[in-house]
Amino acid sequence: MTDNVLSMRRVGRTHGKGAQRVDALVDIDLDVAPGEWVAITGRSGSGKTTLLNLAGSLDEPTTGTVMVGGEHLADMSKNELARLRRQSIGYVFQDYNLLPTLTAAENVALPMELDGIGLAAARRQAETALDQVGLGVMADRFPDQLSGGEQQRVAIARGIVGPRTLLLADEPTGALDDLTAESILEVLRARCDEGAAAIMVTHEPSFAAWADRVVRLRDGRIESVTEGSTVPPSLAELRG
Repeated sequence: MTDNVLSMRRVGRTHGKGAQRVDALVDIDLDVAPGEWVAITGRSGSGKTTLLNLAGSLDEPTTGTVMVGGEHLADMSKNELARLRRQSIGYVFQDYNLLPTLTAAENVALPMELDGIGLAAARRQAETALDQVGLGVMADRFPDQLSGGEQQRVAIARGIVGPRTLLLADEPTGALDDLTAESILEVLRARCDEGAAAIMVTHEPSFAAWADRVVRLRDGRIESVTEGSTVPPSLAELRG
């Protein structure tokens, strides 16, 4: 048993065979402890999203092992993995992945409802999460009534709602202005301070500086690991 929320050991992910073979990840070793925030950086195609998908049990490694909360994902059934994603893993997708027929609050509440939480309790928690990302007044709007940045904040609210222990965010501030982005980073920092572990993919150095560690990928391998800022920086200061 491990105290880390996430542990990856010699993890590799290969797509295709022969001349078509692509090594998306190679020999990845990564531990993320409770309360720790790790930023993943690197060029497009370096394996950042693949790493998130493996950590979130949305894909399986070709080699190596992935553990979440001390449990080997390879030993879990499909139903157990689905329950793990509903209860313990918050995933913020780069393309939002919102259901168009559900309101903002219903999209955020859906994972809890699927897990058997009552409608009223799920709605209360969803509204709290929407308030945290500054969208409480838009709880009853549908995705097509929201801007791209607002949809992204709904996706973030869905990722942080409830007692999630592992938060996975793929470019969570990509469609946001600087002020809103900073407020979202503050929300993620607060969740880590409460004990959750977070992994955030980003191309923006000023966003990565908020993390405790910055892991840079290159051609599917870990190229470097550096410490983040001890004090979360102001985006305005970093941008001059």
